[in-house]
Amino acid sequence: MSKLLIAVFTILSRLPLAVLQAIGSALGWVVYLSSPGYAARMRQNLAQSGLANDPHSQKLLRQAIRATGMGAMELVIAWGRPSAAIARLVKNCNHWNIVEEALAQNKGIIFVTPHLGNYDIAGRYLSQRLMQRPQPVELMAMYRPPKLAWLEPLMNAGRVRDGGNTAPATAAGVRMVMKTLKARQTTIILPDQVPGQGDGVWAPFFGRPAYTMTLVPRLAQMDNVEVILFFGRRLGWGRGFEVVLQRLPEPFSGDKAEDGRRLNQAVESLIRQAPAQYLWSYNRYKTPTGVTPPMEASSS
Repeated sequence: MSKLLIAVFTILSRLPLAVLQAIGSALGWVVYLSSPGYAARMRQNLAQSGLANDPHSQKLLRQAIRATGMGAMELVIAWGRPSAAIARLVKNCNHWNIVEEALAQNKGIIFVTPHLGNYDIAGRYLSQRLMQRPQPVELMAMYRPPKLAWLEPLMNAGRVRDGGNTAPATAAGVRMVMKTLKARQTTIILPDQVPGQGDGVWAPFFGRPAYTMTLVPRLAQMDNVEVILFFGRRLGWGRGFEVVLQRLPEPFSGDKAEDGRRLNQAVESLIRQAPAQYLWSYNRYKTPTGVTPPMEASSS
């Protein structure tokens, strides 16, 4: 069965971007209409953000439903197409100079991107740019294994296709990332993934407590390490993508609670630039097993 699915995946990866986005748009609606729990979470998260206030709330919701499906279908491109095809899809890259400035200062870089736009295509583009420098720099993507096991080799193959590497979101993976940063190389981390017990802190995310990883601020405290935010903005239908880079608005302080707030604030600043392209269906406000819920945590 997995071989058949991989074959279908390979065939789909050859379709034009516009066709895949059309399929994805329809898929987004199918999932939304067939899963009441999924649909309710999407609406609740959008409402919590305050970005979908009337009279624009329904328009933004419709855009987000389509964009979620598009993002799923675009993975066949992100993981299945060669480097040259990815380069052609990225039409613009804003503020690459901040990457070069950090590397010129002999710094390791933590690239931070939430579930916004197409982070896999943007990540592959960054890996290409880094490896094409006169002094190539490796990009290590930290990942959480997908629930569908057959997807993992496809995902990893796509992410290393441009000369990068991957590290699982485990203790061993963290050690790999630390070694990479000490060598003045680079890594990608998704900061809005809900961490496990002991690896996070409750911090406001669009005004509501969300269990937030402490890994990014902890790694940022290493010597000669810089955090750079980025995301891959989806342009008009079938037109490709734009990679947006920016500096962290506030440096981390070393205090876990405060740094959780600053990290979420940085993520919010990216989402506000393309709110329809955020993964609002993600269960960002869940309480991980063994973690004290936020109201109890604040009163203890």
